[in-house]
Amino acid sequence: MKYTICARVLGVATVATVLACCASNPVPNEKIAVAKSSVQRAEQAGAPESAPVEMATARDELTRAQKAAADRDAVSAMRLAERANVDAQLAEATAQGQRSLRAATEFDASLQALRQESLRSSQPNP
Repeated sequence: MKYTICARVLGVATVATVLACCASNPVPNEKIAVAKSSVQRAEQAGAPESAPVEMATARDELTRAQKAAADRDAVSAMRLAERANVDAQLAEATAQGQRSLRAATEFDASLQALRQESLRSSQPNP
């Protein structure tokens, strides 16, 4: 009788452990999905041209995270996915910063042209 109870407890514990391991698998997949989304946003923001090194790093880490997840290395998959996410965000921010700088430069040039035009208009004709 004791043997049957112990066997059942052991069986329940084994099933609980297996379920817990399976339940932990979505965490790397969620982090990989977030990283993938960040990489796509960075690509749309023009990061491949503005921040090619950061973009290449993010893509490489995302690929490595996906491979680690496929190999069931959850710790490495999560770590790599988090790094890919951060690098993609950096690439996106760099691209946005460069775009803002270009817009500010164009605005300054337009403002300077308007100033010159207004000075010419305000000068008396000889």
